Amino acid sequence: MSETTEPNVGSFTLAGPLATEPAGTIQVPQHEEWTLPNGFAWVFPGEGNSGGLVRPVIMADGFNLGRSKLDVLYHGLESGCRFISELRRRGRDVILLGFEERSASILDNARAAEAAIMQAIAERQGDARLVVGGFSMGGIVTRYALARLETQRMDHQTALYFSYDSPHRGASIPVGVQAFSHFIPFPNDFARQMNSPAARQMLWQHYDEDTGKTSVSPLREEFLDALRRVGWWPQIPMKIAVANGRGDGVGLPQVKAGEVALRIDRIYPGTTFYTQAQGDDVTAAYLNRRLPKAEKTITTNDFPELDGAPGGTLHTYKILADTVKKLGGKADLRHEDVCFVPSVSAVAIRDIDKQNDLYAGVDGLDPDESELDEFRCSSTTTAHTAITEELGTWIIERLPD
Repeated sequence: MSETTEPNVGSFTLAGPLATEPAGTIQVPQHEEWTLPNGFAWVFPGEGNSGGLVRPVIMADGFNLGRSKLDVLYHGLESGCRFISELRRRGRDVILLGFEERSASILDNARAAEAAIMQAIAERQGDARLVVGGFSMGGIVTRYALARLETQRMDHQTALYFSYDSPHRGASIPVGVQAFSHFIPFPNDFARQMNSPAARQMLWQHYDEDTGKTSVSPLREEFLDALRRVGWWPQIPMKIAVANGRGDGVGLPQVKAGEVALRIDRIYPGTTFYTQAQGDDVTAAYLNRRLPKAEKTITTNDFPELDGAPGGTLHTYKILADTVKKLGGKADLRHEDVCFVPSVSAVAIRDIDKQNDLYAGVDGLDPDESELDEFRCSSTTTAHTAITEELGTWIIERLPD
């Protein structure tokens, strides 16, 4: 470490369970690999399906930095309710779709999804229609890909589209945390992640390192325009989704608005992050570093109480605290988890910019308010993209014959 700079705590990235590498070795069954534009896929045949695809299910990876690690995705999908094994047991051919760069533009990674769909059709035996979807960002990528194929009058032969805790109305990373990634006086992976095209397309609000302002990223506006040009959603398949957050309007009761979430000392001394509160000129974080000397207060205006909202959670502050401790710092961690994908966003039923909408009891709303044909929220708050028996079974039960 240079004597003129603070330690680089930006070597980590924020990710959910499906991108978290286990401590031990991952055992992945034998599979075929496809090379695709901007991506690749691993193909696992269903039980009894010898010599080719019969009932393909394409499942796209989510967001992080770098090339998809499909072995990690496989492990994550098998760790909960053995999702892949159950699909294969039922005669479904599982195709895991990965990307050469997960943080690249969703529009670019949709090319890999389109190619996977067309290759599955080309290699399929018989005429069983496809199931296509994904986890987190993967659900957004496949949503756009299917809609774009329809606009081009390409027959995607897909009967069912699904998304698993995908941020259809936007995701939330605390603004103070976003700002801190750029406050670190080194080029770092965390800043690259926060400033990547896919992050700017999915985040409801993005902190701009150049202006120091927080707003809807122009890249998000461009992406939403691109979605509108292809019809917003695919029209042919049935559309379903699940949320890792609850549907009764109950969020994270332990996360009270305006409280200290994490305070750092020894390195970046006094740097403090607060849970998001409502109001104008609300302090979201105080950032301080010794070398080179700088301090900054990050404020928000007219934000709802996002951190404690109903939704799939992320270990945002725990990941940051653990990294600080490894470098010899001291971390006073008050709240490990905060909401990442609000339930109303994951099931496309309300926007997340207003308090009443963000905390709406989804289960009590008219289902026709959703842009989906059917959806399910978790009965308890669970981690973003955690594969639970409840949600995994609900999806499997809706697969077409």
